[in-house]
Order: sequence, then C-alpha cells, then structure tokens
Amino acid sequence: MDRLSLGTLGQHLQRLRQETGLSLSQLASAAGIAKSNLSRLEQGNGNPTLDTIWRLAVQLNVPFGTLVAPISVPLGEDGVQVRLIDQGKETPQVDAYWMRCAPHTTRHAEAHTPGARESLTLISGQLEAGPEGETRRLHAGDTLAFAADRPHLYRTGERWATLLLTVIYAEGDPSP
Repeated sequence: MDRLSLGTLGQHLQRLRQETGLSLSQLASAAGIAKSNLSRLEQGNGNPTLDTIWRLAVQLNVPFGTLVAPISVPLGEDGVQVRLIDQGKETPQVDAYWMRCAPHTTRHAEAHTPGARESLTLISGQLEAGPEGETRRLHAGDTLAFAADRPHLYRTGERWATLLLTVIYAEGDPSP
C-alpha cells in the first residue's frame, strides 16, 4: 500500500477507534496485535495484512468495507488483491469487492459474523472456493454463494483469477 493510502487508513482507523471509546491498548488486545503495531498503523506506517484489517474491523464493530472505504487502491498480500467497489447503506448491509488472485495462491479467510453470506462470480481464470471442506471449482462466468460465517478459502491453479465478491451481513449485524 502506498504512503498516502496508509496515512488515510491510519487516520480513519484512529477516528473509528476514538468514536467507539476504545484506547489503543484495548483495541490492540482485542484484535490480537501489538499496541506498538496499532500505533504505527494509526500514524500511517507499517504494512497491515488483510487479516489484521479484518480483525480491527470486527473489534470496531464495522464492516471491513467501512474501514477500507477511504482507500482507492487495492489492498493486497501473498498474491491476493482486494478493492472495495461499493458499500450498501440499506438493511441488510451489502459490500461489493473486486478481487484478484495470483496463480498457485491459497487464501484462507476467517469466519465472518453469524449469518453472513458471500456470493462470488468468477470473471476470468479458474478458482476453487467455498467453506473449507466444501469447496467448488469455478470457471469464468460461474457464480457461487455460501455461508461465510465459517472459515472459507479461495485457491487458484495455473492462472490468475479475477472475481466479483459480495458480502451480505445478517440483518441487524453491520460488522464483518
């Protein structure tokens, strides 16, 4: 992530933390990260992983999309790039993402909040996706919907895979 995006994320993160009344120590502890790492992140330094951003969003009780909304560049790590396309303001909350995965990449995603669902449409490449132990092989044009409130994964083969992904949160639960 570039410096401007890191600074924007840090300022937004700090504002959300302060609005919830959490101290640096409280949020860091709840998210399972070092207080010094959270402090650096709020100052626009560091290089947060997607999992770290997810955990922070969960502890702030906001959708992942709300935390990353001010950032216009894709977030990425280990061959996976994700960018928020749009975030619904109605009930249920729906977030839409563009996602791209490099060849021979496996992305394990933590469970979202109870009742959350994902739907993805593969634009190009091939992808194995779904809840762990119940994945399905997709080809360009295929769509898959599944319960995202348990661990799930995305695994590519020989080529890049590009997909559109939506997360639909259970009604009354705006968190990731």
